[in-house]
Formats: sequence, structure tokens, C-alpha cells
Amino acid sequence: MRPLIASTLLAAGLALAVPAYAFDWGEMLKGVINKPASPSTAPAASGVDALPGSDINAGLKEALMRGAEAAVAQLGQKDGFFGNAALKIPLPPSLQKAEKAMRMVGLGRQADELVLSMNRAAEAAVPEAKTLLVDAVKEMTLEDAKGILTGGKTSATDFFRGKTETQLTERFGPIVKATTDQVGLARQYNQYAGMAAQFNLIDREQASVDHYVTREALDRLYTVIGEKEAALRANPMQAGSDLLKKVFGAMLGK
Repeated sequence: MRPLIASTLLAAGLALAVPAYAFDWGEMLKGVINKPASPSTAPAASGVDALPGSDINAGLKEALMRGAEAAVAQLGQKDGFFGNAALKIPLPPSLQKAEKAMRMVGLGRQADELVLSMNRAAEAAVPEAKTLLVDAVKEMTLEDAKGILTGGKTSATDFFRGKTETQLTERFGPIVKATTDQVGLARQYNQYAGMAAQFNLIDREQASVDHYVTREALDRLYTVIGEKEAALRANPMQAGSDLLKKVFGAMLGK
């Protein structure tokens, strides 16, 4: 009887709702790369104006690399997602709509098992990101740096997405699927969500639990990278790096 109830709830609850994340990269670096040289008669430059573009570029690279490594270390461990209320991956939106009814008919344990498996799957997949993220920063060009420094709130996220998203989606998918496929409710969701996606009733990225978890894990990973980098910029003196102290300290007037 319960499988029939679960199937009915799954089929009825399918709907699209995708969260969005953004972070502010600040304005303090705008215009500093390739800034025109001051006339010889002008006063000597000081602070950030005195820094060569190469130092600023290298400082940004180090901050991004540290942010990427710290984000992977934080998320790629037990409870990296599940133990953090702000990062925990919830049930797919369609199941969230049916969750109350599921619990009323005794399917709460299955819902909890699915949430745990989704977050454990994300935690297992995230370490795969480290090499690709670090390589993306190493290969960053001066034009890339300029785009990040002047691109607004999502510029760093856009950079990492553009360089790594396709490959990370491919790498995350099988790892996530191997974990979530062990949960019966996930298999039922995949059956009904797949049919709904064929009729454009939901976004294809939510056509299966593994697609949904992969997308949610990547969104959170890119967001945490930005938060880590922003923290380094805000407190360069605590970074333990002479280059970061020099570049971001100058920008903060320290």
C-alpha cells in the first residue's frame, strides 16, 4: 500500500523551483589592472596604485586558489553538506510539496533517508572538483582576472562555471547516482520525474535525483568558493601569505 501512496504523492507533487545564489565581489579592484601610468611630473603612486598588474593578477589567483581548496575541504567531508543548515540539500521541490502528506501516511523515514543519501552523495563527489578548480585558476589569463575584478556580484562564479561546470557535472553524476540509487524513494522519484520532464512539466535538470543533487552541489560549491575568497580579501593580514598581504592589504589601506 505504501508504494502506491508514495507513487501518487510523487506524481502529484512534481514542480520546478530552483534556488539562486550570489555573492558580492566588491568594487575596490575596479580599474587597477592596466591602469594608465601616471605622468612623470605626478606624485609617486602609493597603495594599490603602486602595485604592478602582475602582482594584482597573482594575488587574485592565490586568493581564488585558496578559496577553491578551502571550499572543497569544507564540503568534501562527512557532514560538509548535511551538517550545515545553510548548505544542506533539501528534497527536490516536487517532494517538498508532498513531504507533509508523506509524513502523515508514514513515509517520513523514507524522506529522511533520501535527504541523507543526497547530501552524502554530494560530500563524496566534491573532492573530484579540486584538480579542475585549481587548474582553472592556474590557467587564468589577465583578461580573465580583469573580468572577475570588474564583473560584479557573480563574476567569480561565472568564471568557475565557465571553466569547470561541464566536466564537474560529468564527474559528479556517477558518484551521486551510485549513492542515491540505493534509496527506494529516489528510484520512484526518478520514474515519475522522468515522465514529467518528457512533457516539460519540470526542468530536465530535476528529471532525476542525481541530476538534481549534482546541480545543487555545484551551486553550493561555487558559492562557498566565493565566500572563502571574500573572507581572504577582507582579512589579508590573517592569510599567512606575503603576496595576499601586499595586494589586498594595499587595497584596504593596511
